[in-house]
Amino acid sequence: SKLTSLGQLEMTWRSRVHFHPLLVRVLHKSRLRYYGKPEKKLDMPYQAYFEVADSSGMMSMVLWNSLCPEWYNSMKVGTVLLLEQYAIKTSYPFKTQPTPADSQMKRFATIEISLNVRDPPTKITIIPEEMVKPEWGLPEVKYRFITRSELDNLPNNHSCDVIGLVTFVGRAERARKKEHGEDFWLYRWAHAIDGTSDQPFILEIFATSQPDVFERIHPMTYLVCTQMRVVRDLTENPSSTIYLTTSNESQIFITGWHKGQPYTKDTKVKNFIQWTKTQNEADQMKKTVIGGYYPFPRPPNNFLKY
Repeated sequence: SKLTSLGQLEMTWRSRVHFHPLLVRVLHKSRLRYYGKPEKKLDMPYQAYFEVADSSGMMSMVLWNSLCPEWYNSMKVGTVLLLEQYAIKTSYPFKTQPTPADSQMKRFATIEISLNVRDPPTKITIIPEEMVKPEWGLPEVKYRFITRSELDNLPNNHSCDVIGLVTFVGRAERARKKEHGEDFWLYRWAHAIDGTSDQPFILEIFATSQPDVFERIHPMTYLVCTQMRVVRDLTENPSSTIYLTTSNESQIFITGWHKGQPYTKDTKVKNFIQWTKTQNEADQMKKTVIGGYYPFPRPPNNFLKY
């Protein structure tokens, strides 16, 4: 069938009601958002954002309501989609923006693709990777992996991906979303090493929409976290309180989940795997810790400063 591109959509969307099919690759995926309220009678008030791209550039795509439980888990980073009978809306201005690994890629920020059950009922087809043709010109998924030795030089809020061997994982903790609200964020602390520094990555991992992975992070697993943000305390000693926290588009993977993920081709990931082959498992096991209370960033040494 006749296809359109994201670039053509941006130029012609106001003058059309029906759009030609789109062929795109998922580059980023946000956590699932529940927006239900007691007074609104919606069956499945869910929403998820994806960043999708073709040869012309990248655009946001929104999956709405009952399409979320049906499609969210199947639409992985790297998945190729054929979209038919979708709607085009003006972009929501306040949503979070992932940092694209390819700085050359054009971003279409004025509009977004809207996928609904009706008005119009969207038809979604997942194209298996072995059937994807090079002439379609779909971009590859790129990453911004960093090593632990590079972390100390990165600015606050810098976006990056990391891989490491887990040496510590804390218990799940809760923090209130709003001071007097009923809702909580669930998170846990983890340490991971990659052999490039004496210091581990300190990771604040919030529960994303991957409960199966979040609950199974344990010492000695290979942990990959994408779209992490650097947090450094610029007031005190900057190097002592640098850590990474998840963003709305973070994905986490542990041993058993890596197969077939696009990052397995990344050079820094391959270097890490080579390093792990030189390590003695029993020696590393002795240094691992699980659970317990982990106060971080650490309170000052004396009470007056506190």
